[in-house]
Amino acid sequence: MAPVYALLSSPRHSLDLTMYELDDPTAEQILASDAARGVRVRVILDRRLQRRHNQPAFDYLTRRGVRVVWSSSRYFATHEKAFVIDNRTAVVMSLNLTARYYATSRDAAVVDVDRADVAAIESVFTADLNGAGGVPAGDDLVWSPGQSWADLVALIGRARRSIALESEELTSPAVVSALLSAARRGVRVSIAMTYSDRWRPAFSALRRVRGRVSVMYGETPLYVHAKLMAVDAGLPNGAAFVGSENLTDASLLHNRELGVILMQPRLVRRVAEVIASDVADGTPWPP
Repeated sequence: MAPVYALLSSPRHSLDLTMYELDDPTAEQILASDAARGVRVRVILDRRLQRRHNQPAFDYLTRRGVRVVWSSSRYFATHEKAFVIDNRTAVVMSLNLTARYYATSRDAAVVDVDRADVAAIESVFTADLNGAGGVPAGDDLVWSPGQSWADLVALIGRARRSIALESEELTSPAVVSALLSAARRGVRVSIAMTYSDRWRPAFSALRRVRGRVSVMYGETPLYVHAKLMAVDAGLPNGAAFVGSENLTDASLLHNRELGVILMQPRLVRRVAEVIASDVADGTPWPP
């Protein structure tokens, strides 16, 4: 978490944070310290599903000069995990700022300095802060609700050689269908997930088309909370996804979520390497 804490400590003028779950004393103290030295700090916390867990952070930050608001009721949940520093740098994450999970969960974050992306994230934040609802935009961004399901299906559809995937949840019919189509046309599909009976239908369908499914149980050796995908890593058309979206209709169609598509070969390879490591560390399914 050291790089995330350093980024949270870095603003000179403003910091805008959207977070599904905030329960990290270190992060909260950093935000309070930012506000104390004159930084404009604004925070959106999920209300619908995490209000009870978020209330202590809400109260702590409000008492220390941070503007904190509950998320808009226009979304089923505000599951986004992102922040913008000084209108110049955005951080898009799969992780919540929840300290009790750091040691045992697989998660990821991306630092995005693309001007259009940063402006879009800041614009949507401001709209959500005021309860207006933002219009999805940005060069490389994947927004929910909106076109996230189409963007992710298109990412899967471009695969020619390989798809490597990690997700906390997998029930979206559109995504599962796209993965099956890719496997049928000869693409190597590999998945690492923490096991749940809810994912068995998707696992069974993927195994029937020779997809590789690797599972972990509980937090052994870790809990897969990340939402990662690498397509054709090492090829010129390679791309990767990092974000907050789980592969469910609730996440893709009804929640406020944010992810980013990566095209830089070094980053695509890194995402693929992490997923490959987790696939190797898991247990083949079915046992």
